[in-house]
Amino acid sequence: MDYGILYLCPTPIGNLEDITLRVLKILKEVDIIAAEDTRQTLKLLNHFDIKKPLTSYHEHNKKTKGAKLIEELKKGKSIALVTDAGTPAISDPGEDLVKLCIEEDIKVVPLPGPTAAITALVASGLDTSSFVFEGFLPTKSKERKIILNRILKEERTIILYEAPHRLKETLHELKSYVADRKVVIARELTKIHEEFIRGTVDEVLVKLGDEIKGEIVLIIEGAQKQQVEEKPEILVQKYLEGGMNKKEAIKRAAKELGIPKSQMYKLIIGKK
Repeated sequence: MDYGILYLCPTPIGNLEDITLRVLKILKEVDIIAAEDTRQTLKLLNHFDIKKPLTSYHEHNKKTKGAKLIEELKKGKSIALVTDAGTPAISDPGEDLVKLCIEEDIKVVPLPGPTAAITALVASGLDTSSFVFEGFLPTKSKERKIILNRILKEERTIILYEAPHRLKETLHELKSYVADRKVVIARELTKIHEEFIRGTVDEVLVKLGDEIKGEIVLIIEGAQKQQVEEKPEILVQKYLEGGMNKKEAIKRAAKELGIPKSQMYKLIIGKK
């Protein structure tokens, strides 16, 4: 028996009219629909009058359910993978299922459709010619600091996802890494209350209301080349060798690199 096919089916990130005709066709034809949240997906299927067997596939069951889905695909059944909103396998466990299929020589067919990161980027007003997607920042402090230090030196536009209840805390943390670079908050994309908030971190924090709702895409302007050409610690060491004390050396290096003194202290003192 020939193996089935895994279809990666993007779903609307807000406006239901953004679903493609091809996705609707595949959802009607497959044997099984694997969904991150079956309740959420059921609303979508009911709206378009699609009746197909639903099964859950999410972060907490991806190992056991992934193996079962592979078994079904090997039996010749076709499966549509959907996430709650947007394109599956981006910042969700669909990535693991794709890898399993590739290992087992099972065909994977990606369908184009809505993606929050790209939707936000193209309307951000920031450079779209070169960018990097970091997804959600890690919650563990050590891993988080590694990514934040990477953002400090990244010259390309950076795209992040963030939960609304953590947004302000993340912005305050980012401030010492991105200095006065432009940032854009995109929320409620494609919905009635779609909003773009642009400015520096300080300016964006002032514009944000007390109650933040909706899925958040955070876009950060890349660092200027002169800010990353010379490593901060090397520059500080050069001034120390020139006779400055540590405080003066850090202040001078921060000014030369165009980044806040607080950021320099974190970078230099944090390494000791």
